[in-house]
Order: sequence, then structure tokens, then C-alpha cells
Amino acid sequence: MVQIQPISHTNPYYNRPMQPYYACTSCQLPTPQRNYCIFDKNEVDYFVKQKEQALPVLTDILCHSNNEAQVTEALYIIDRMIDDGTKGIDKMYPVFARFNNTTSPNIQTYLAGIYRKTQIPDAFGPLVKMLIQNSQRPNNPTQTFDPNEEIGGAILSYLSDRFRS
Repeated sequence: MVQIQPISHTNPYYNRPMQPYYACTSCQLPTPQRNYCIFDKNEVDYFVKQKEQALPVLTDILCHSNNEAQVTEALYIIDRMIDDGTKGIDKMYPVFARFNNTTSPNIQTYLAGIYRKTQIPDAFGPLVKMLIQNSQRPNNPTQTFDPNEEIGGAILSYLSDRFRS
């Protein structure tokens, strides 16, 4: 496993520096009262600042985790890394493909956002499949938001970029 440079920060409850070990376990998924996820800003920033050096750790989490909150947080971090200019995320498609058949609206939303930003050609088909499968499922009254908005936006982004050239 590749070592990520530790960032030292002060814990407000103790007066000594800490070397955090982050494993994407702080995510709070949406609830009926809150239609968004909550992430630990320090953890997200820690990974984003590491850029390409953090990709092996996030890849390992995505390859082995079956925990929806952990996967959602890892995908959110990767989405933020794309915004920060991290290179090589498009080469992670085989790792992302593991979640192409998920029914989790949280994972689908962040996955579609990553596909929209990276424009990986192999991801277009799975996006269309997700949208079709979601439209065939009955509405879930406990679902806090609709991932089809992000999926549809990603599909439109693929199509508009193709017609621009």
C-alpha cells in the first residue's frame, strides 16, 4: 500500500498534534429530514491535497468496501479531486465500473458526476442503463433525492460534447 503524506493538525479537544488515519468512514447519508450527505471536511481536504498520491488508497477502498456510506464518501472525494485538477482519475474506470449496477441513489449520483466530469467513453452505456432501470422501478417514498437528475445531466454532457466537435 502506498503511504500518503500525513498532515499534522491539532485536535481541538486535546493540546497535542495528531496524525490522522482516514478511511472514508465519516459520511452521514441523507435522512428523511436532510436530503444531502455530510462529510468530514478535514478528511476530504486531506485526500484532495494529496492529489495523485491519494488515488491508491481511494482505489483500495472502492475495490474492497461494501459499505454504502464509505463508497459514497470515497466517490465524493474523487469528485472533489477532479475539481482540484488531479490527473489519472479517468484511468480508474475499472474500479468505478464495480458500481455501475448499484441501486443506491447516493452512489449513482456521485458516480454520474464523476463520469460527467471525466467523459470516459465506456461509462456512457452504464449511465443510460442506470437511467432506464431507475425509471422502471417504482418511486421510493423514503428516497431523499432523485439521482436521475445527475445521471441525465451526465448523459446530456456526453451528447453535447460529441456534437460540439
